[in-house]
Amino acid sequence: MNIRSILHEAAPVMPVLTIEESELAVPLAEALVAGGMRAVEVTLRTPVAIAAIANIRQALPELIVGAGTVVTPRLMHEVQKAGGQFAVSPGFSTALGAAAQECGLPFLPGVVTASEIQIAMEHGLENLKFFPAEHAGGVKLLSSYASVFADIRFCPTGGIREDNMAHYLELSNVTCVGGSWIAPRDMIAKQNWNSISKRAAKAMSAVNE
Repeated sequence: MNIRSILHEAAPVMPVLTIEESELAVPLAEALVAGGMRAVEVTLRTPVAIAAIANIRQALPELIVGAGTVVTPRLMHEVQKAGGQFAVSPGFSTALGAAAQECGLPFLPGVVTASEIQIAMEHGLENLKFFPAEHAGGVKLLSSYASVFADIRFCPTGGIREDNMAHYLELSNVTCVGGSWIAPRDMIAKQNWNSISKRAAKAMSAVNE
């Protein structure tokens, strides 16, 4: 499994999850699977994130589970030990790229500028996270990259919502989008699994329509 195949599995939406309590990880993942999601990104922004990844992987082997906010080689190794299947970072560094290769983890680093894209390309990367999408220039900037970087495919995150995701997905160089609106923190805390399932299903069906 490589990062491009994972992004195609995630298409059109990769839910970005911030999990505060480890016992909520599995029911949250079950709600997303019920809504049609096939891949999720668990951000390493909370103390329980690594345990949440391990719990989801054990309970739902059919779901592709990756880690977001992987900003150090140490975290890359922790994700690999927890059973994470891919790693996402807000930016790119040579050290992170080397750690991903060492761990055998498909890697989706974040970029914004043309120079950052070229550096990633020099390291053999053709699938990149565009972050923070809306603040960095959004659809217009990504559209301008399509002809210059014809082989690069992006997963924009940051400011992606139900009302603007279709504009990104219409671009030829966008494989999928990532966002937290499907399972926001307040819904997770309230264990509102039914609403999360409905949001997931709506995101999947909206693009198909």
